[in-house]
Amino acid sequence: MIDKFLNFIATRIALTDTDIALCKKYFEPVLLPKNRILEEEGKVPKYLYYIVSGYLRLFHYNKNGDEVTTHINCPPGFFTSYSNFINETKSDENVECITECELLRITKNDLDEITSKSSSIKDFSIFVFQQSLTYNEKRSRELGTLSAEQRYRKLMEEHPDILYNVPISYIASFLGMKAESLSRIRRKMTS
Repeated sequence: MIDKFLNFIATRIALTDTDIALCKKYFEPVLLPKNRILEEEGKVPKYLYYIVSGYLRLFHYNKNGDEVTTHINCPPGFFTSYSNFINETKSDENVECITECELLRITKNDLDEITSKSSSIKDFSIFVFQQSLTYNEKRSRELGTLSAEQRYRKLMEEHPDILYNVPISYIASFLGMKAESLSRIRRKMTS
């Protein structure tokens, strides 16, 4: 697992032997079953996760008690309730394994430690959080400007694997619609 992670980092920055040793020391590999809640709402997120394989989602409950999926991530990449993790504040969202997941995880204290010891890893960490901000801004803009069908088509183009690995109800919620609406869009597209 760690080798895939190191290869992922190496696509952005050059790693020294010291950087590699730090990653191996501080990132803990875990294999978790599907439907496992990793981080619970009302608590400070304990870990930042790197997804080696599998699918995760971020969700909360609305005022009617319905689940609202706000983020779905697939490998490779990082995942958590970022602002709550960084600021060590209670999250109003849950992190859940949609499928069985191979993950590497790191605590906030260990992330601070590793970034204080390696400027390369610190630079990479900043890059990851910048990517997260950019993604969230883009997603907000798309939810406000694209039609439901356009959002689904965009997801099909950019992340087709999600369609085969994530339940339709989660995808619909993520796209800001009811499952029935997504089913109608899918039927329309295949007819």
